[in-house]
Amino acid sequence: MNKRMVLGSRAHSLFLLFSLFLCFFSFVNGELRLNFYSESCPQAEDIVKEEVEKLYHKHGNTAVSWVRNLFHDCMVKSCDASLLLEETSSTISEQNSPRSFGMRNFKYVKVIKDALEKECPNTVSCADIVALSAREGVVMLKGPYIDMRTGRRDSKESYSQDVINSIPNHNDSLSFILSRFQSIGINAEGTTALLGAHSVGRVHCINVVGRLYPTVDPSIDPIYAEYLKGRCPSPEPDPKAVLYARNDRDTPMIIDNMYYKNLLKHKGLMLVDQQLVTDPSTSQFVEKMAVDNDYFYEKFTEALLLMSENNPVTGDEGEIRKDCRFVN
Repeated sequence: MNKRMVLGSRAHSLFLLFSLFLCFFSFVNGELRLNFYSESCPQAEDIVKEEVEKLYHKHGNTAVSWVRNLFHDCMVKSCDASLLLEETSSTISEQNSPRSFGMRNFKYVKVIKDALEKECPNTVSCADIVALSAREGVVMLKGPYIDMRTGRRDSKESYSQDVINSIPNHNDSLSFILSRFQSIGINAEGTTALLGAHSVGRVHCINVVGRLYPTVDPSIDPIYAEYLKGRCPSPEPDPKAVLYARNDRDTPMIIDNMYYKNLLKHKGLMLVDQQLVTDPSTSQFVEKMAVDNDYFYEKFTEALLLMSENNPVTGDEGEIRKDCRFVN
C-alpha cells in the first residue's frame, strides 16, 4: 500500500471517528433531533397523531388549541410545557394570566399523555406533546406537515410572572410584537407568516370592540365592520359569554393564505392583523403571501420550527412529568 493510500485511509478513519464523536456528543447533551423516541418509544409520534385525529373528530376546535398552546408555551422562557402546569399551593399557573384568556382544551392533553404512558411509561415529555400535537393540529387544519425534532424535557416550575411581558397583547403595536418574535430569532417575514395562524378559529369580542366603539376604526372595510358589530353588539362584552367573531369567514378552519387576501381587503379582525398591511416592514410579505400559498406555507413552517425549538430543556435538566398538570 503506498503512502497516499495509507494517508487517505487514516483520514477516512479519523472522519468516521469524528462523526461518531459528534453523534455521541449530541446524544449525551440531549440536543433535539428527529425521531428522538425511535428506540425508547417507537410509536410515540404515531400515538400523538392518532389521539389528535380522534379528538379533532369529536371536538374540532382542539386543533386550533394545539397550535395556540405551542405559541403560549414557547414564547414564555422555553418550550418546556410550563403552560400546562395547573394551580397548586406552590404553583401559580400561566393559564390564569390575562394573556391566556380564551385558551381551552387543556384537559385533552391528558388524553394524549395517558395513551403515551400506557405504551411507554415515563418516556415522552409533555413539552414534546405540545410540539407534536401542534404539528398534527396544523395538519388537521389542512396546513403543511412539519418535521419536528423532539427530545424536549419538562420544566419543574411555572413562569406566570413572565407571561405578561412575553406574550404580546391583541392591541400592542406591531413594532413591539415584531421585537418579541425577534427575541427568539424570528424575523419580520417569519412573524408575518406565523400570524397567518389567525386564519383559523375565532376571537372573543373583548379583543375586537376597541376597533368598533365608540367609533369604527376607519381602516376596517365598512361591510366587514357591520358583520363585526353584529357579532359584538356591545362595547362592554361579558368575558364569560359566548361572544366571538371569526378570524376568517371564508375558510375558518383551514390554515391558508385567505388571511392575507382578507387583510388586503381591510378585513383584519384585530389591530395587529391590519397593521401587517400598513407597516413597511411587513406589507411586502402580506402581498406576496396573498398570491402564493406555497410561499406562505414555506415561511410558516420555518417560523413555527424556530418557535418550537426556543430554548428547550434537554439532557439531564428538567424532568419527564407523569402528569402534565403537575411536577413530579
